[in-house]
Formats: sequence, structure tokens, C-alpha cells
Amino acid sequence: MMDYERLHVYQFAIEHLAFVLEALPRLPRGNAALADQWRRAAMAIPLNIAEAVGKRTPADRAASYTIARGEAMECGAVLDVVRLLGKLPSEKLDHAKDRLRSIVAMLTRMSG
Repeated sequence: MMDYERLHVYQFAIEHLAFVLEALPRLPRGNAALADQWRRAAMAIPLNIAEAVGKRTPADRAASYTIARGEAMECGAVLDVVRLLGKLPSEKLDHAKDRLRSIVAMLTRMSG
């Protein structure tokens, strides 16, 4: 097991990414740009967390955690847009938003 895999925030980020990858095909046609943005932001969260764990200095780790936090915030905004499209169940979107709130809170502590 890699060090980053032990982090709850990483596990939550992977769960969020799995949700996004499952949800993407359900977006209405004509939303390729939104789908691409959502996929990239969701992938960036666990990737930046893993990168942070590999950094040698606290400042470098904090910078990577801050980037991951920004990507999680972006995913939250995308969820708001996806909700407006009305193609995914509200309870799934609510669960995803709650998961993102947890991710953001953990990353806020880790980057501070």
C-alpha cells in the first residue's frame, strides 16, 4: 500500500471520482465540455493528494493539498450545474456534495 492510500481524504476522493465516472454517461448530449471539466477536476483531487504525500517539505505538501482543495470546490460547482440539468437523482447528488464537503474540510486542515 502506498502512503497516500491510507489517508481518508484520498479514499473519499477516489469514491468521488468513481461517482463522477459513473455519472458522466448520464449527462445530456451537448455537454461534452462540462463532462470533460468534471472528469479532469475529479481526477485531479486524488492525484494532487498523492503528489502531496510525496513532497519533501511542508510548504510543498500544503501547496498540493491546496490545489486538490480547489479542484474539489470546482467539483462542487459542477454538481450544482449537473443538478440544473436534471438527469441525475437528487439523493446521489446530495451524497456527492456531502462527500465533497468532507474532502474540502480535510484538505483545508491539511493545507493550513
